[in-house]
Amino acid sequence: MRLEEALELLQSFVYTQTQQHLNTLQMAVLRGSWEHQSYEQIAETYCFSSAHAKTVGAKLWNFLSQVLGTKVNKKNFSVVLQRKAKEWMVEKAIDIATQSVCPEISCQTPLSVTSATKNCATSCISPELPGGQVPLESSFYIERPPIEERCYDAIGQPGALIRIHAPTQMGKTSLMAKILQQGRWQEYHTVTLSFQLASSHVLSNLDKFLQWFCASIGKSLGLPNQVADYWDTILGGKSSSTDYFENYVLAEIDSPIVIGLDNVEVIFQYQEIASNFFCLLRTWNEKAKYGNSLSRVWEKLRLVVVYSTEIYMPSIVKHSPFNVGLSIGLPEFTWEQVQDLAWRHGLNWDIDQVKQLMSLVGGHPYLIRKALYHIWQQDFTLEELLAKYTRKVRIYSEYLCQQLSNLRQYPELYSAFTQVTTSQKPVELEWEQALQLQTMGLVHLKGDRVLPSCNLYRQYFNVSASHLQEFHPKSGKAEI
Repeated sequence: MRLEEALELLQSFVYTQTQQHLNTLQMAVLRGSWEHQSYEQIAETYCFSSAHAKTVGAKLWNFLSQVLGTKVNKKNFSVVLQRKAKEWMVEKAIDIATQSVCPEISCQTPLSVTSATKNCATSCISPELPGGQVPLESSFYIERPPIEERCYDAIGQPGALIRIHAPTQMGKTSLMAKILQQGRWQEYHTVTLSFQLASSHVLSNLDKFLQWFCASIGKSLGLPNQVADYWDTILGGKSSSTDYFENYVLAEIDSPIVIGLDNVEVIFQYQEIASNFFCLLRTWNEKAKYGNSLSRVWEKLRLVVVYSTEIYMPSIVKHSPFNVGLSIGLPEFTWEQVQDLAWRHGLNWDIDQVKQLMSLVGGHPYLIRKALYHIWQQDFTLEELLAKYTRKVRIYSEYLCQQLSNLRQYPELYSAFTQVTTSQKPVELEWEQALQLQTMGLVHLKGDRVLPSCNLYRQYFNVSASHLQEFHPKSGKAEI
């Protein structure tokens, strides 16, 4: 987006919210900040003193932070404005579409979307089938403030490291994609590497894994594979990997590099690989803070590490030396966020309807989206979903069977969870078991006792495995 287009949208939004226009000096500071000019350069370009430029700037960032509802400063202004401008353009398009499709709804406020407008406009937009990453341009991505803004701020810091952890289908990969997009808006290089691509051969020993890792990152950055030239069997894999990044990958790329590592839980069961790899990442993160001649090289490396907590985490991972950086655990949706998502599906739900659905599946993003998708498809109504148990099993069978499979690998944990789901009151468990079940997203803690995180789990785990097999769908379509 060009500067003047972004500033025009900003002026319109500021006027809508405050009935004020940004003045000439404020616009000068914005233009200079967009071009990464210092206050001295801005003052020289627009013919006023540098002291006055700093004063105007300080007041302007505070003002814009309040109006935009997010932290704005000279350093992040261009990135924030590009992101906000994109949101405003989408909302403006929805307003225009609404006026043509639903003329009885008049938009009283420019660049603003009321719940009625959302309901009308999104009814013309087909929701994606839930599962996997939410597309970057999707209208159905729900932010969980302040998580996104914290991550966007963090990725702009030299040597940044963000750890995103949550149970399966909570939105980890979608958040990672948003962070990488933020990096691209700042003209950073970005790389995504899923550890699901690592073959059993790669995972057979530490050296092979680290060589695969280095070669994969280099290839994604368009660099020739020179792993063999940097590998020293005497110094070992961690030292060779460090040399490869320090003297080749980071040396060849001038701008910061954001690397998104997805599905890192794949290596949890390989304790030697997991402990050494996490230790290596911590070492790289610390190198950016040493303040020596090499720190500037390592400051270019920004890491986003994503792993699921829905499998049983071995002690080597829970107590690993990899405990630095910004730790992000994704929470469930609030009822306000669920209501927003329902509106985006064209469902004009009130708070009671939202809470009825949440009484079944809690605030779990995937379970919520799955229900809303089928209700939007008119496969069934909310009342029908809540009333008939077999329908719940059909639409959630794959997810629930995976949960059952995870637990059956650990008989003591499975037995403990069975106690929880068969009791009508919160149950007291061994503390380690309670924490692990909470980490897996299966229970909520209530003091020193636990209860299922949603009624769906209570109902499902009270049915015999043989009986459950009768309800497995034969197709992606829910059977009614």
